[in-house]
Amino acid sequence: MEFANHPCFNAEARHRVARIHLPVAPNCNVQCNFCNRRFDCVNESRPGVCSTILKPAQAIAYLESVMEKVDNIAVVGIAGPGDPFANPVETLTTMEIVREKYPDMLLCLATNGLGLPDYVDRLAKLKISHVTITVNAVDPEIGAKIYSWVRYGSHVYRGISGARVLLERQTESIRLLKAAGIAVKINTVVIPGINDGHVVSVAQYASSLGADVQNCIPLMNVEGSAFAAIEPPDPGSTQALRFESGKYLPQLSHCARCRADAVGLLGAQNGAEIERLLSAAAVTRPLADRPYVAVASREGLFVNQHLGEATGLWVFEMEGGEMKLVGRRPTPAPGTGDSRWEDLGDQFSDCFAILASGFGNSPEAILSSRGINLVAAECLIADGAGALLEGREVPRVYRRAGGSCGKGSACGGTGMGCA
Repeated sequence: MEFANHPCFNAEARHRVARIHLPVAPNCNVQCNFCNRRFDCVNESRPGVCSTILKPAQAIAYLESVMEKVDNIAVVGIAGPGDPFANPVETLTTMEIVREKYPDMLLCLATNGLGLPDYVDRLAKLKISHVTITVNAVDPEIGAKIYSWVRYGSHVYRGISGARVLLERQTESIRLLKAAGIAVKINTVVIPGINDGHVVSVAQYASSLGADVQNCIPLMNVEGSAFAAIEPPDPGSTQALRFESGKYLPQLSHCARCRADAVGLLGAQNGAEIERLLSAAAVTRPLADRPYVAVASREGLFVNQHLGEATGLWVFEMEGGEMKLVGRRPTPAPGTGDSRWEDLGDQFSDCFAILASGFGNSPEAILSSRGINLVAAECLIADGAGALLEGREVPRVYRRAGGSCGKGSACGGTGMGCA
């Protein structure tokens, strides 16, 4: 890996080295008052927006298709549209597959730092080379003006208490990352009247923790955000802040404020071909070597079982324009932990998707890494599996949230969906 090839950390590399952001992290654990995350606006180029959300297996297929078109990609990053560590399963599963397939690729993450400390050991094992942490205040009273709420664990913090929790976790993040030998960039959004008189203090504090560089980003007017009426700082005042902050940390000034699905050189817009590849990757559809969809169902008519309680899965294919039952296959016996899902992945390796009323984080991560998409829904099999076999999305009215139960073999439900 050539560390100097990261265009966000090295201004000289931005004219010759491309990067790709994989949009696999939709959820966020902090609400910033300057942020309004729209996932489907192709006309906006800013953090927090993307055209679609990809699952890890879809993201890898998308990456492979893009690399056939763009030959100078040296960096794969995850920058949302939420926060990578509010979506740790999706983030780490994606990075693990990328590292296995592309051992010399630079991997990076952009985060608020709240959930990061719990995963530094895994980041080091994955050889994540660069991490960006957005630190907008090191005084909780100022931070309280910037963050509407902070969700840490099972608690939602507001005001000064929220800003204090966030700062404590950011501080721990920087220290742990530097101890692991990972480069750290500090992003600081400059908000006139809120923290513009405090940016230098952020630089001084981050420098004391060992951070490598700071990127002072002028506020953007984002419609629908709490700070939509605040005017961005003028270039002169931003440059003056960079000069003063530069006394403590080296400064970057070439940030392109990239989308969560950005591809190519910094500042370049995603072209029609990239948008087409992104849209195609987001569709769960049959593949030549994976023509089947498996369904968790009690009687073979409804999608009405949690994956963890299913003793068998019904397998369907599309033949002559009609959905046809291939058969019912037993699932591995419960009680073997992650090995159960690894074995299930082997037994259903010819399936492009598994449809169930619910599933936990472990099966989703393991099966996704094996190219099997898990889809949570409650409906007639004909409506759910039929849509997938035709290359369509399961209608939204039938969709359910997956990856959140975690009960697995201990599920004691009725098979009619999670409460």
